[in-house]
Amino acid sequence: MVGVPAVSHVLPSLEIIRELVDRGHRVTYANDPVDRVGDLIASTGAELVPFTTTLPTGDEEWTDDPIEGMDIFLDDAINSLPVLRDSYGNDRPDVFLYDIGGYSARVMAINWGIPSVQLSPTYVAWADYADTVMEWLRTQPGAAEHHAKFDSWLAENGITELDHSNFAGVPERALAMIPREMQPYAETVSDAVTFVGPCLGRRADQGVWTRPEGAERVLLVSLGSAYTKLPDFYRTCLKAFGDLPGWHVVLQVGKYVSAEDLGEVPGNVEVRSWVPQLDILRQADAFVTHAGMGGSSEGLYTATPMIAVPQATDQFDNADRLQEIGVARRIDTGDATAETLRAALLELASDPEVAERLAGISARLQDSGASYAADLIEAEAVSAAERSRVR
Repeated sequence: MVGVPAVSHVLPSLEIIRELVDRGHRVTYANDPVDRVGDLIASTGAELVPFTTTLPTGDEEWTDDPIEGMDIFLDDAINSLPVLRDSYGNDRPDVFLYDIGGYSARVMAINWGIPSVQLSPTYVAWADYADTVMEWLRTQPGAAEHHAKFDSWLAENGITELDHSNFAGVPERALAMIPREMQPYAETVSDAVTFVGPCLGRRADQGVWTRPEGAERVLLVSLGSAYTKLPDFYRTCLKAFGDLPGWHVVLQVGKYVSAEDLGEVPGNVEVRSWVPQLDILRQADAFVTHAGMGGSSEGLYTATPMIAVPQATDQFDNADRLQEIGVARRIDTGDATAETLRAALLELASDPEVAERLAGISARLQDSGASYAADLIEAEAVSAAERSRVR
């Protein structure tokens, strides 16, 4: 597995890695062990192959510019490829797995004739993706320079049959670790992609959360790990949900905000810098989320109604998708008053049709996941071995 050192990219496929290790496969995982990434990888039993990333990993701000963002991932691949080629040159795997930003893996796979499987933590390309999204990207400032650099890097590494668009956006084989409901134009997605759904496991290593005695209903408010510096929004949540009869509120505020920054905290609210999100969602009755793909998938998996407050990138589309399928309300940050938040919560939590839709989606997602994904990966290895014997 070749990944990128962002928790939101590591967590979605972690249970697949664990399942492969448990089945007796030798699994290596190339990544920078910065922050919690090294510990997460170690918990699966996979062997870390370290490299030093050039991606933002600390307090650096991620850019909102799409071309600049793609360039950051390309630079990381350019930086990591020589290191990983040295690491794997005399220890070639049967299958390369890679994150959507793990371009180095696909380069090595093509160079060495090894099958590769992309593990996508977000949605994948659909039929006219190249004519819509990619065409729009080509009109953005800096796009021509970025694409030229990408194509040049591919050519330098012996890849001339694929350009930047096909290399990055059209994998040889992909497993999408998201609910099919979150995929735009899902009916037009290539057969090379299989939707295995969220691969969540128990995540016991992240700790457990105990529902307070007497809490009739539980609300989790969490904007993930990257969009947490929002004290004004948290204060609005305290006004919206503080002292709401019957409700216990868990408010995750991240490392930049403390309970002291929020003023008086109502008695029914617990403020945490970090929480075992999945464990809480298994017990929660509602979820205020930034609508990242990870949180959105966990909300669907646990059948939890959501208030989506998107902050950046794909979160706006995700929020729209959740609202379209009838399991959430989208409220943009500027519109998130105490009154609108409270009204959305009470409406969602009391709507039997929302509960019915979520129950159906959740039941289907329980039947897929890491075991199914591991079966498909093993099939790729077997197929490759059979092709090799024929040659």
